[in-house]
Amino acid sequence: MESYEAAGMAVGAGVMIVYMLFVLAISVFMVVAMWKMFTKAGKPGWGCLVPFYNNYCLFEIAFGNGWLFLLTFVPCVNFVFLIMLYFKLAKAFGQGVGFGFGLLFLNPIFVAILGFGNAEYIGPQ
Repeated sequence: MESYEAAGMAVGAGVMIVYMLFVLAISVFMVVAMWKMFTKAGKPGWGCLVPFYNNYCLFEIAFGNGWLFLLTFVPCVNFVFLIMLYFKLAKAFGQGVGFGFGLLFLNPIFVAILGFGNAEYIGPQ
């Protein structure tokens, strides 16, 4: 009985390690994609690494006013402003409403498209 428990714990630990490596890979990929997106928009790439400053830069890229990120600290308002952020970010890179939905629901993929693709930053709309 003890050997089954030990084998089960070993399998569980292996699954956990694979999961953690997968999450790490996605996180590194997102940092690189956001770095490229920030660079395209004329912001320092390292800005995506600094907490709160990265939100300030995102709001400045999308809205033209970075201080609007403070509204994300207000309950209920934050939800609305984050949805607006994705659609305004799509417009700032010359993309349409469908791309905004992509940013909303499949964020890592569409941020990578903005960062690595041929989308050009045209400014807040």
